Amino acid sequence: MWQIVAVKQLNQDGMQGNQEFIVEVLMLSLLHHPNLVTLTGYCTAGDQRLLVYEYMPRGSLERHLFDADTGKEPLSWSTQMKIAVNAARVLEYLHCKANPLVIYRDLKSANILLDKDFHAKLSDFGLAKLGPVGDNTHVSTRVMGTYGYCAPEYAMSGKLTLKSDIYSFGVVLLELISGRKAMDYSRRQGEQNLVVWSRPYLKGQKKFCQMVDPRLQGCYPRRCLNYAIAIAGMCLHDEAHLRPLIGDIVVALEYLAAQSTEHMSGKARSEIVLPSSTSDRSGPMTPHSSKLEANARSEIILPSSKSDESGAMMPPSSKSEISCKL
Repeated sequence: MWQIVAVKQLNQDGMQGNQEFIVEVLMLSLLHHPNLVTLTGYCTAGDQRLLVYEYMPRGSLERHLFDADTGKEPLSWSTQMKIAVNAARVLEYLHCKANPLVIYRDLKSANILLDKDFHAKLSDFGLAKLGPVGDNTHVSTRVMGTYGYCAPEYAMSGKLTLKSDIYSFGVVLLELISGRKAMDYSRRQGEQNLVVWSRPYLKGQKKFCQMVDPRLQGCYPRRCLNYAIAIAGMCLHDEAHLRPLIGDIVVALEYLAAQSTEHMSGKARSEIVLPSSTSDRSGPMTPHSSKLEANARSEIILPSSKSDESGAMMPPSSKSEISCKL
């Protein structure tokens, strides 16, 4: 039976391409999750280094968001939230359930692929690293990744942690919401870096709607938007230890995705209250592990604003702190 597949040819020059090939084959052979692209085969004939994946017909999230020549309809708000949930779930798997834990290190919209139903899957594990073990809090490594997505502390020190991935996830979430690239050199100074551009808007809820992709034409639930931007802001905190745990992010986004779907079908509630750990487990979102259940008892609160000029992060000001009760 014929099957359409995607074939990736790795760089044949130098050891780096060969190392990334080995890492990718090992990682995707050992890791299994519904939101990971399936590696169906590979080839090492001569100098060739080929990877064979399942075919994802809608291509990358980056292409769907930013390729103006494709004639694609903009992603609806509910589809954006579904993609965000899928990406968060696979990060939770890598950070909490894989053994040993894995730091992805290159999370970006180009590495998130979409199937025909817009289910998102993570691909390209060539830069992934095993997480810290024992009492270690980080992995020291040569700085690699994509400018605009790298966490500032990793870019400056080479110290890689699970929270480095959380920062990158925050950038992707902002891309989804705003329809803007992480780095866009076609824009004027001050607007090229997405995180820097978002600073003034993250100072208070009243400006949140000004961050939204205009192609949505206002078709989104305002309260869901506020919480989604709040989550992105927390992920982008320049203090790594203050970024939320991936389990908390999954819980929050799953609930927002459910609310967004109801909104689009005309059944949304007038109020959005994120459920506590005592919520009915038959509902649309429940903690699905003991770790998440423990996290769900806490609150995620946006920290007070700092006068940081580095462009790494600008959370909402203390006057407009948002508490997301999980």
